[in-house]
Formats: sequence, structure tokens, C-alpha cells
Amino acid sequence: MTAKVSVKKDILKINRFLIPYRIYENAGPHIVCINGIQQSMGMWHTFITRFSRDYRIVLFDFPNQGKGKFLSGPKEASLDEQVEILHTVIDKTGVNKDAMLCSASWGGVVAVVFASEYRDRIKRLTLASLGTKPNRKMIETIKNGAGIDIKDRTQIAQTLIKSFGGNLPEQIKRKIINQFCKMTDEELRAFYTHGLFVISSKKLSDLVNLKNIKAKTVLLIGEKDEIIDLEDVKFLATQIPDCKVRIVKNVGHFLHMEREDVLDIYEDILVSK
Repeated sequence: MTAKVSVKKDILKINRFLIPYRIYENAGPHIVCINGIQQSMGMWHTFITRFSRDYRIVLFDFPNQGKGKFLSGPKEASLDEQVEILHTVIDKTGVNKDAMLCSASWGGVVAVVFASEYRDRIKRLTLASLGTKPNRKMIETIKNGAGIDIKDRTQIAQTLIKSFGGNLPEQIKRKIINQFCKMTDEELRAFYTHGLFVISSKKLSDLVNLKNIKAKTVLLIGEKDEIIDLEDVKFLATQIPDCKVRIVKNVGHFLHMEREDVLDIYEDILVSK
């Protein structure tokens, strides 16, 4: 019988935030998972089920994710604040310097800024659904969503799902709709403020020195991803010194959340030298 994995749960006070985290204790290699925008630790459920018996995995929620909270100030966290949160989580949870960061979507922006600024702190990066700039479909989606009545939460969620979440299982679509229905007006405004920041900001290569990244990097992109362009991902790979692109067949933006067998690709990456 396989031994049960020990899970530690706690909350870190980091500047003006309360950041919940979990550690799936294991003697194996260390992994830190970074959520996409408006997602939570729950997005890594199948990843944890697959890998927690062989790897020490750390999960956490940024403010406006799961049970992450603001103690003061505006109800949005800047990119610099998010990088500092990641830095503190890594330090406080005992992550070693041979660790891998696994990120999804916006979480990849936080990951590459961290890897550039703290270039000796982690060894590997696996960045899912990350490009250097928003494509036309992403810009249209954010602008269209911003024009919907803030009280029509179901329509907002359905607009996002229709745009780039069509390949998600129905139960996850329902969870997304339920999540938006429970958001406060302030949380929803923060979500759209972030979206407007994304479509108005410079290219990723203008925000961070990608050449400074030492970590061995893999970029994952679903072949059906409608808000990340493959050519842009290929360009991003040329900007990071040790970087490869892997195209994942028959999935869109949400990769392993759409099809569990995408985790076979993660396993291949994890065991590679």
C-alpha cells in the first residue's frame, strides 16, 4: 500500500497580503506551481494527484485568488508585488535551488520576472500558455467583457469561456461561472483592471531582461489556444537562453485542465535532464 502524502497548510503575512499555501511533503525534487489570473490552487488538482508522491510540491494563492486576501491598500497586486510574494513563498517554504517553477498563463509572467531577478534561485521553468504580448483575440475578449454590465456575472463568465475556454470540461465551466457569480464588485473591477493592464502594457521582452534567465526553460502551448499565438511563443523562446517550445495537441489555453493526459508531457519534462 502506498504511503499517504503529508500536506502542510498555512498562511503567510507578506507585506499587505495574507497568502495561503500548501506543501505536499516529499523527499523528491521540489516544484512550485504558480496559478493563472483568477485561478486558485485548485487548478493543480490533477497535477498534485499525479506527481505529489514523487515530488515536493508547493502551491499558493495570490491576492484575489482562492483565500488570498488584502490587509490594506488597493484591491489589486502589482507585478512587482506578485514577484515579491513568489520570492517570499519560496524562501519561507524551504524550496531548494534545484527547484522547478511550473506556471500557467499570467503566472508565467511572474515566473520569468522572478527567474530574471533571482537567476540563481531556481533551476528549471515550465511555462504554460505564455506569450510576449496579447493577441487580437485576447484584446477583443477583454474589451468586450469590460462592456458587460458588472451585475451580469454569468454573461461575463460565459464570454470568457466562449472566447478561450471552449475545450474545458463542463464541470470546470460551471465552476468558473459560479466563481464569477460570487465575486464582489471590487474583485470584478480588479480583474478587469488587470486585463486592461495586460492589453495596454509593453511586450514581455520590454518589461524584463529575458536574456538574464539561467533556468532551463520549456514553453508549452496548446495547438488550439486562441489567445496566445504560436509564432509569438516561438519568438519568446529565442529570447531565453536555454529554451524549447512544446506544442500540445488537441488542447487550448488551459492544457492539463482540459485533458488530464497532458500531464504525460509534464512527466516527460520532469524526468528529462
